[in-house]
Amino acid sequence: MYGLQSIGEIKKETENSDDLVTIKEASEWATEHLAKTVTPSNISYLIQYGLIKKLQGNGSTRVSKQELKCYYKSFNGNREHSWKNQLGEDLNWALSFDKYKEAETTKHVHRLHPYKGKFIPQLVEYFLDSHTDRFKKEVCFKQGDIVLDPFSGSGTTMVQSSELGMHTIGIDVSAFNALIGNVKVTSYNMSDVQAEINRITKALKIFLANSRTIEFEEKLLQSLYKFNNEYFPVPDYKYRLKRGEIDEDRYGSEKEKKFLPTFNNLVELYGIKLRQDETDTFLDKWYSQHIRDEINFVLDEICKITNDDTKNIISVILSRTIRSCRATTHADLATLYEPITSTYYCAKHGKMCKPIFSILKWWETYTKDTVKRLMQFNCLRTPTFQACLTGDSRTIDILGELRKRNSAFADLADKQKIKGIFSSPPYIGLINYHEQHAYAYDLFGFERKDILEIGPLYKGQSREAKESYIHGITDVLNNCKKFLAEDYDIFLVANDKYNIYPAIAKESGLQIVNQYKRPVLNRTEKDKGAYSETIFHLKRNP
Repeated sequence: MYGLQSIGEIKKETENSDDLVTIKEASEWATEHLAKTVTPSNISYLIQYGLIKKLQGNGSTRVSKQELKCYYKSFNGNREHSWKNQLGEDLNWALSFDKYKEAETTKHVHRLHPYKGKFIPQLVEYFLDSHTDRFKKEVCFKQGDIVLDPFSGSGTTMVQSSELGMHTIGIDVSAFNALIGNVKVTSYNMSDVQAEINRITKALKIFLANSRTIEFEEKLLQSLYKFNNEYFPVPDYKYRLKRGEIDEDRYGSEKEKKFLPTFNNLVELYGIKLRQDETDTFLDKWYSQHIRDEINFVLDEICKITNDDTKNIISVILSRTIRSCRATTHADLATLYEPITSTYYCAKHGKMCKPIFSILKWWETYTKDTVKRLMQFNCLRTPTFQACLTGDSRTIDILGELRKRNSAFADLADKQKIKGIFSSPPYIGLINYHEQHAYAYDLFGFERKDILEIGPLYKGQSREAKESYIHGITDVLNNCKKFLAEDYDIFLVANDKYNIYPAIAKESGLQIVNQYKRPVLNRTEKDKGAYSETIFHLKRNP
């Protein structure tokens, strides 16, 4: 990132009219400069978030090519060089997939529901497809093979296997994770899905017709719009903020206090109940009473659906909706701290923001988005078997449980065996996998099995936790090996900063035949520092 020292240079350059370009011209220049597609919307984003200066020339918005050069400087090798200095020269930059836009790494059903800690689909494609290159020397899987993912998570391996013409068995100890994975690969009666969405949306609007919540929120938004235009003008405020001209903490705190009386007056005028009477459960603590009433109403309508597949996908839409409606700041969506019940200065957006007071907007957004993504995947999926089982991968009878769900798939797996594994085991002490979807467990009444998680955050990263982790992953591999073909291949994606996977391989009767260390560029956490993970390729120990 460029700093204050470049401002004078930029100002001098912008005096030359040849340096000023339109947004369209800037996107064309950046596309050529970076050797990757940069759209006009990408340039507009940089302006909106104060990353480059909005200038005027010939009656239209212009930007400086020199300033763009400074901003994009890190993309032409600097980041790769910097990360290799920090993480080691064995970092395989080809596996960064840095040429892909977010829309490609979250394509179609991969974004049906948020999930912390999932890998991008391009990583699965790279190791499962039939190509070879100077890093990937052999092809381990082919069309018609069965792939096993004993830590299925959000179902990425299942989805990509379907695209590639392979069958997949997923396993996850979390019932909600299994639901997410299964709804992504289910083939739906889309007419029924759309009809039920329309019915529930209509009913919700009728339910809200006599509510003052919608009017309150509209009035609040009007007041915030006026206030933000005055004190946080776009894009000037963010541009000055990026250059250290404003003390964000002090300024934001001052404006929070200044707007608070307006918010309190509207709350009193419309009789808004900011908290529920009880705070015993997640749904009690993290939602206003108005949001909770709407959630319960939609859930009751979902319970009326007779088609189980339709009911499941619409349940996941509701879960995605209420996740976006939790009483938290935009910056803390991934890691909750304390419920927020009033307007606040939002460091993420650089303006005053508010909690959510109705689910209607997000419900309508996510229903439309889900239908679109399901239709996109329908054009890519293959007629293969995909199923995620709920269970403990250390002990589960894979064929026995699969037979309960799909006897034809179980017969195929029994006959040809599972060719191998592609999975990302949990990282030690990083995520509590049940807790990240606590709202869904409360809502749907799934049984929580936190105690069966391997390496959860609540167990920490102590020596004892590491030993427990080694035993846990070893038990998973030893159990799964019983269902694999003789010439199996196992790929495990892990951040092995404690160097414990050699011990896991040894205890599992496996040998590490190759490993690929890749940079992880697009993390959702606030920590954007240099970070890598390793893909271990394991085979039977001869």
